[in-house]
Amino acid sequence: MATFTCRSMTFLALAVVLVALLTGAADAQQLSPNFYSKTCPNLATIVRQQMASAVAAEKRMGASILRMFFHDCFVNGCDGSILLDDTSSFTGEKGAGPNANSVRGFEVIDAIKTQVEASCKATVSCADILALAARDGVNQLGGPTWSVPLGRKDSRTASQSLANSNLPGPGSSLATLIRMFGNQGLSARDMTALSGAHTIGRSQCQFFRTRIYTESNINASFAALRQQTCPRSGGDATLAPFDVQTPDGFDNAYYHNLVAQKGLLHSDQELFNGGSQDALVRQYSTNAAQFNADFVSAMIKMGNLMPSSGTPTEVRLNCRKMN
Repeated sequence: MATFTCRSMTFLALAVVLVALLTGAADAQQLSPNFYSKTCPNLATIVRQQMASAVAAEKRMGASILRMFFHDCFVNGCDGSILLDDTSSFTGEKGAGPNANSVRGFEVIDAIKTQVEASCKATVSCADILALAARDGVNQLGGPTWSVPLGRKDSRTASQSLANSNLPGPGSSLATLIRMFGNQGLSARDMTALSGAHTIGRSQCQFFRTRIYTESNINASFAALRQQTCPRSGGDATLAPFDVQTPDGFDNAYYHNLVAQKGLLHSDQELFNGGSQDALVRQYSTNAAQFNADFVSAMIKMGNLMPSSGTPTEVRLNCRKMN
């Protein structure tokens, strides 16, 4: 009887440890660039090779993955919740206004996850894969690289309502941008640096139509150029590059554009429109190294956003669904 009881207690103790490893709690996460150095030493190489292939096939993908990471982190922390598919009993974040028919690249994360699982079974979270992929996408397009703190877990929840309310829209004012980034613990300087992600990528006509036809703080020739492919009605999904100079190169040209009143979105030009960020925009436009340094700092800071305490977490085997 004593032996049975002892074995039972041992089994229960192991079960508790297993549950802690698999389901965890958000408040127990500690991030470190070396988190997988022993358990998945090839992780960085796998992610970089997969992102190099994805960006070689379509340069825009670097921007798409970066945007996906941003949209993930602003909704209850960087927890991979944006990757979850809807089911008959679960509503994820993919259908939220800022994400629907807009956020893309999920198949790239799937491909990376497949390779990582083949090398390190049930070890690396989808949230960490997304964080690394975002970094590598930037670097593949000529931008900086940095050490990514790792050790995130994947959330077993998602919030479409928070995705609708936490992400700033293309018509946001400077005050709204500062407030919404501030809600995530990010400063106005962080916001202006992170907005430099718009030095790569594309936007749909529906999101900048009002700016190019009705706003006065826009370069006339730039407005005319964009009007050629974005009519007053129709063509909502037609794409245009954020950065008219080097659309697929990660550099500081975005800030040159703002100084020249060639910001594509209303929210872009708000950073240089007689407000508090004008001086910083000018600084970034003439000092690429300062922009890169501030961008890296802000990316690490944003990447450290954790799910709220008590959020159920795990390491997903498939990024699109809970285990």
